Amino acid sequence: MPHLALTAIGRDRPGIVAALSGVLLEHELNVEDSQATILRGHFSIVLVVAAPEGVDRGRLRDDLAGVGRELGLEAVAVQDVDELPAASPEPSHMVTIYGTDHPGIVHAATSTLAASRVDITDLNTRLIEEEGEQPFYALMMEVSLPSGASAERMEEALRAVGEREGVEVTVREIEPDVL
Repeated sequence: MPHLALTAIGRDRPGIVAALSGVLLEHELNVEDSQATILRGHFSIVLVVAAPEGVDRGRLRDDLAGVGRELGLEAVAVQDVDELPAASPEPSHMVTIYGTDHPGIVHAATSTLAASRVDITDLNTRLIEEEGEQPFYALMMEVSLPSGASAERMEEALRAVGEREGVEVTVREIEPDVL
């Protein structure tokens, strides 16, 4: 069964998910994984969907573009994705970074993780602005350590990033959920 990725962004308003998922349902696509949030007043969503064999991608794109126009979305895109792995990496640690906003915080932290082959499974950032105050930046990441990697070494490397960037770094182990 082929898989497609759908991405959309536009000024936040009620009904975006309902409209997009309605088009997906009309084309018999099944939402398997998704992530949605509001970024600086813009709703953004990424979905990975399973498509039936022979789905009319052109008609699907046209129908999604029509909904995008109706909702005033700035972008709607659909793309085929390669065969998906059987399982995604499970996050093992939560990394939080806080400090005065400035360019380079995300790059410094993620480059350090990439150098150690640490997989980022979820990443969120927020710029917090209060009148008369310096903007405050918060970066939260769930990460998955590669087999045999040391959490202590990762934390040490990230603390060095914190010192260079002038931000506070916290690393904690995630307790596995039991369903």
